[in-house]
Amino acid sequence: MKSLLNKVAIVTGASSGIGRATALLMASEGARLVVSARRGEELDALVDEIERLGGQAQAVAGDIGDEDVARRLVDVAVTEFGGLDIAFNNAGMVGRPAAIGDIALDEWHEMLDTNLTSAFLCAKHQVPAMIERGGGSLIFTSSFVGHTAGMPEMSAYAASKAGQIGLMKALATELGGKGIRVNAVLPGGTDTPASITNAPGATPQVLAFVEGLHALKRMASPQEIAQAVLFLASSASSFVTGTAMQVDGGVSVNRT
Repeated sequence: MKSLLNKVAIVTGASSGIGRATALLMASEGARLVVSARRGEELDALVDEIERLGGQAQAVAGDIGDEDVARRLVDVAVTEFGGLDIAFNNAGMVGRPAAIGDIALDEWHEMLDTNLTSAFLCAKHQVPAMIERGGGSLIFTSSFVGHTAGMPEMSAYAASKAGQIGLMKALATELGGKGIRVNAVLPGGTDTPASITNAPGATPQVLAFVEGLHALKRMASPQEIAQAVLFLASSASSFVTGTAMQVDGGVSVNRT
């Protein structure tokens, strides 16, 4: 039986990478989806692909740091599909590497707004809809950066992602009695369009360095991270909450 049959899920940052792979996987497991990202054309292509595969999806394009967008995602889930069971709050940014003295205040605010405030806004509107359904699964995409590892010139990113883990843990205790599980997935290096290994001018040496950081000596595919998200979304993880789940290829423990 499909693990998300008759479930309704929101996936943000769904136009590419981990978000797109997760949306496709959730749809294949029976979920009806509301997908969101800034790029409307890519979202429409994703919806078309889901529908060609026999699934159902609605697209909501916009900046997830805008509370109206966070609210609209839930409204669409409720009006089009009858409620909300799962939310994968995946949208985020990495930003440019910069020493602390070179980070402008507006860059700092942009990072926290995109990665942390958006997670708060999404949860704020998703939780009441999940309570109406009698429970659900709330999942954030955080990072090993700022959790198990410090990296130079990544202070704003690390602060925003560590903040997500703190938010997740607080919500897990706040919402557990209401049947809502709250977790975070912490990917390692993943082969997505946003990866440093796919940046303009990236060399084979860059790829080799990033792969070497991991105990598995390779990067993840988006589909591998999506499988971990599916576990947290499904009843297979029914006793899992408050967890920062490392899906990082051993980057957190590797010293070779």
